Amino acid sequence: MNIAIFVSGSGTNCENLIKYFADSESVNCALVVSNKFDAYALVRAENLGVPTAVTPKAELNNPDVMMPLMQKYSIDFIVLAGFLPLVPNFLIDAYPHRIINIHPALLPKYGGKGMWGHHVHEAVKEAGETETGMTVHWVTPICDSGEIIAQYKVAISPDDTVDDIAEKEHQLEMKYFPKVVEEVLKNL
Repeated sequence: MNIAIFVSGSGTNCENLIKYFADSESVNCALVVSNKFDAYALVRAENLGVPTAVTPKAELNNPDVMMPLMQKYSIDFIVLAGFLPLVPNFLIDAYPHRIINIHPALLPKYGGKGMWGHHVHEAVKEAGETETGMTVHWVTPICDSGEIIAQYKVAISPDDTVDDIAEKEHQLEMKYFPKVVEEVLKNL
Protein backbone atom coordinates (compact mmCIF):
# COMPACT_ATOMS: atom_id res chain seq x y z
CA MET A 1 0.00 0.00 0.00
CA ASN A 2 1.62 3.26 -1.13
CA ILE A 3 0.64 6.26 0.93
CA ALA A 4 1.13 9.96 0.29
CA ILE A 5 1.47 12.25 3.29
CA PHE A 6 0.20 15.80 2.72
CA VAL A 7 1.78 18.47 4.94
CA SER A 8 2.01 22.24 5.36
CA GLY A 9 4.35 22.75 8.30
CA SER A 10 7.20 21.37 10.35
CA GLY A 11 6.31 17.74 9.76
CA THR A 12 6.68 16.01 13.12
CA ASN A 13 3.70 13.76 12.33
CA CYS A 14 5.04 13.18 8.84
CA GLU A 15 8.43 12.10 10.18
CA ASN A 16 6.77 9.93 12.82
CA LEU A 17 4.70 8.13 10.15
CA ILE A 18 7.71 7.59 7.86
CA LYS A 19 9.74 6.12 10.73
CA TYR A 20 6.82 4.02 11.97
CA PHE A 21 6.31 2.38 8.56
CA ALA A 22 10.01 2.20 7.60
CA ASP A 23 10.23 -1.56 8.11
CA SER A 24 6.66 -2.38 7.11
CA GLU A 25 6.13 -5.02 4.45
CA SER A 26 2.64 -3.76 3.66
CA VAL A 27 2.83 0.06 3.92
CA ASN A 28 5.20 2.32 2.01
CA CYS A 29 5.42 6.08 2.57
CA ALA A 30 5.88 6.74 -1.14
CA LEU A 31 5.51 10.53 -1.34
CA VAL A 32 5.28 13.66 0.79
CA VAL A 33 3.31 16.54 -0.75
CA SER A 34 3.31 20.09 0.58
CA ASN A 35 1.52 23.23 -0.50
CA LYS A 36 4.48 25.27 0.83
CA PHE A 37 8.01 25.37 -0.57
CA ASP A 38 9.46 26.16 2.86
CA ALA A 39 7.66 23.46 4.86
CA TYR A 40 10.27 21.79 7.07
CA ALA A 41 8.38 18.53 6.56
CA LEU A 42 10.00 18.37 3.10
CA VAL A 43 13.47 18.39 4.69
CA ARG A 44 12.43 15.68 7.15
CA ALA A 45 11.08 13.52 4.31
CA GLU A 46 14.14 14.02 2.12
CA ASN A 47 16.42 13.15 5.07
CA LEU A 48 14.52 9.88 5.40
CA GLY A 49 14.71 9.11 1.66
CA VAL A 50 11.07 9.81 0.79
CA PRO A 51 10.36 11.68 -2.46
CA THR A 52 8.69 15.08 -2.12
CA ALA A 53 6.58 17.38 -4.27
CA VAL A 54 5.41 20.95 -3.78
CA THR A 55 1.98 21.83 -5.11
CA PRO A 56 0.93 25.42 -4.41
CA LYS A 57 -2.81 26.18 -4.48
CA ALA A 58 -3.17 26.43 -8.28
CA GLU A 59 -1.42 23.09 -8.78
CA LEU A 60 -3.18 21.41 -5.86
CA ASN A 61 -6.53 22.33 -7.41
CA ASN A 62 -5.52 21.17 -10.89
CA PRO A 63 -6.38 17.54 -11.67
CA ASP A 64 -3.93 17.62 -14.60
CA VAL A 65 -1.12 18.16 -12.07
CA MET A 66 -2.29 16.14 -9.07
CA MET A 67 -3.63 12.98 -10.71
CA PRO A 68 -0.43 12.28 -12.71
CA LEU A 69 1.58 12.93 -9.54
CA MET A 70 -0.51 10.41 -7.59
CA GLN A 71 -0.22 7.91 -10.46
CA LYS A 72 3.56 8.39 -10.79
CA TYR A 73 3.98 7.12 -7.21
CA SER A 74 1.10 4.59 -7.41
CA ILE A 75 -0.62 6.24 -4.44
CA ASP A 76 -3.32 4.09 -2.84
CA PHE A 77 -4.10 6.22 0.22
CA ILE A 78 -3.60 9.81 1.41
CA VAL A 79 -2.84 10.90 4.97
CA LEU A 80 -3.22 14.58 5.87
CA ALA A 81 -0.73 15.38 8.62
CA GLY A 82 -0.97 19.09 9.28
CA PHE A 83 -2.17 19.95 5.78
CA LEU A 84 -4.03 23.26 5.79
CA PRO A 85 -5.75 23.66 2.39
CA LEU A 86 -9.02 21.96 1.62
CA VAL A 87 -8.50 18.83 -0.44
CA PRO A 88 -10.04 19.36 -3.88
CA ASN A 89 -13.16 17.37 -4.68
CA PHE A 90 -11.53 15.56 -7.60
CA LEU A 91 -9.00 13.99 -5.19
CA ILE A 92 -11.74 13.03 -2.75
CA ASP A 93 -13.65 11.44 -5.64
CA ALA A 94 -10.53 9.62 -6.87
CA TYR A 95 -9.78 8.31 -3.36
CA PRO A 96 -13.19 7.51 -1.85
CA HIS A 97 -12.81 6.59 1.82
CA ARG A 98 -9.05 6.64 1.29
CA ILE A 99 -8.10 10.05 2.70
CA ILE A 100 -7.81 10.71 6.43
CA ASN A 101 -6.90 13.78 8.46
CA ILE A 102 -5.61 14.44 11.95
CA HIS A 103 -7.11 17.36 13.86
CA PRO A 104 -5.70 18.78 17.14
CA ALA A 105 -9.01 18.87 19.03
CA LEU A 106 -11.95 16.68 19.92
CA LEU A 107 -14.19 17.21 16.91
CA PRO A 108 -16.86 18.34 16.35
CA LYS A 109 -15.64 21.05 18.75
CA TYR A 110 -12.99 23.46 17.47
CA GLY A 111 -13.07 22.40 13.85
CA GLY A 112 -13.69 24.12 10.55
CA LYS A 113 -12.14 26.97 8.62
CA GLY A 114 -9.36 28.76 10.48
CA MET A 115 -9.16 26.15 13.24
CA TRP A 116 -5.66 24.76 13.02
CA GLY A 117 -2.55 24.71 15.21
CA HIS A 118 -2.40 27.34 17.93
CA HIS A 119 -5.81 28.74 16.93
CA VAL A 120 -7.38 25.50 18.15
CA HIS A 121 -5.43 25.40 21.41
CA GLU A 122 -6.20 29.06 22.12
CA ALA A 123 -9.92 28.38 21.63
CA VAL A 124 -9.76 25.35 23.94
CA LYS A 125 -8.03 27.45 26.63
CA GLU A 126 -10.43 30.37 26.23
CA ALA A 127 -13.43 28.05 26.58
CA GLY A 128 -12.11 26.68 29.87
CA GLU A 129 -12.17 23.08 28.71
CA THR A 130 -11.01 20.39 31.15
CA GLU A 131 -9.80 18.08 28.39
CA THR A 132 -8.56 18.23 24.84
CA GLY A 133 -7.30 15.68 22.40
CA MET A 134 -6.79 14.58 18.84
CA THR A 135 -9.22 13.34 16.24
CA VAL A 136 -8.57 11.25 13.15
CA HIS A 137 -11.38 11.45 10.62
CA TRP A 138 -12.28 10.69 7.02
CA VAL A 139 -11.90 13.62 4.65
CA THR A 140 -15.00 14.97 2.93
CA PRO A 141 -15.57 18.14 0.89
CA ILE A 142 -16.63 19.94 4.10
CA CYS A 143 -13.74 20.91 6.39
CA ASP A 144 -13.38 18.70 9.50
CA SER A 145 -16.81 17.13 9.05
CA GLY A 146 -15.96 13.58 8.00
CA GLU A 147 -16.83 10.54 10.07
CA ILE A 148 -14.60 10.19 13.14
CA ILE A 149 -12.27 7.19 13.09
CA ALA A 150 -10.56 7.66 16.46
CA GLN A 151 -10.20 10.17 19.27
CA TYR A 152 -7.76 10.30 22.16
CA LYS A 153 -8.17 12.63 25.15
CA VAL A 154 -5.93 14.27 27.70
CA ALA A 155 -6.84 16.26 30.81
CA ILE A 156 -5.91 19.92 30.95
CA SER A 157 -6.01 22.29 33.89
CA PRO A 158 -6.83 25.99 34.23
CA ASP A 159 -3.13 26.54 34.94
CA ASP A 160 -2.06 25.11 31.57
CA THR A 161 -0.86 27.69 29.07
CA VAL A 162 -1.77 27.45 25.39
CA ASP A 163 1.70 25.97 24.83
CA ASP A 164 1.10 23.39 27.58
CA ILE A 165 -2.18 22.39 25.93
CA ALA A 166 -0.48 22.15 22.53
CA GLU A 167 2.28 19.96 23.96
CA LYS A 168 -0.15 17.60 25.71
CA GLU A 169 -2.19 17.21 22.53
CA HIS A 170 0.95 16.75 20.41
CA GLN A 171 2.09 13.88 22.65
CA LEU A 172 -1.17 12.10 21.82
CA GLU A 173 -0.48 12.56 18.10
CA MET A 174 3.02 11.12 18.41
CA LYS A 175 1.78 8.12 20.36
CA TYR A 176 -1.42 7.25 18.51
CA PHE A 177 -1.54 8.66 14.97
CA PRO A 178 0.70 6.02 13.28
CA LYS A 179 -1.21 3.22 15.02
CA VAL A 180 -4.56 4.64 13.82
CA VAL A 181 -3.24 4.93 10.26
CA GLU A 182 -2.00 1.34 10.42
CA GLU A 183 -5.35 0.10 11.70
CA VAL A 184 -7.27 1.98 9.00
CA LEU A 185 -5.03 0.51 6.29
CA LYS A 186 -5.48 -3.02 7.68
CA ASN A 187 -9.24 -2.65 7.45
CA LEU A 188 -9.42 -1.45 3.84
